Amino acid sequence: MLIDKIEELAEVSVARGCGFAALAIVSVMVGLSDQMHVSCKVGGMLTLLACLVLAIRGMTATNTPYMRTEVWVMLNKVDRPQPAVAQQIIGSILRSVYLRFALHAAVVSLVLLCISQLLQLFGSRPA
Repeated sequence: MLIDKIEELAEVSVARGCGFAALAIVSVMVGLSDQMHVSCKVGGMLTLLACLVLAIRGMTATNTPYMRTEVWVMLNKVDRPQPAVAQQIIGSILRSVYLRFALHAAVVSLVLLCISQLLQLFGSRPA
């Protein structure tokens, strides 16, 4: 079904971007790993920044021209919806996918910031 295909491609597109962001965040955290509470705090803050970006992208997805989205480019020409409904379909699907990934990023951020506080509270010291 067309909607399922568009949703699958939207998830691939957003997940790819989130994967690159996660790789950058983990690299920074590894660089700070001699102070674990600082590493987790920075990781949590950067993940919160990624959550903010995803939320903004989600809120503006319905206004982003559908022909400029990665989903449109990844769709086969025969699978593309008619221009009259393409903006609404692709925009709404991208909105829900972005906001779902933003929620996941918020949870990861919360976990990292809680770990940071626990490590700081119980005295995380370099070995």
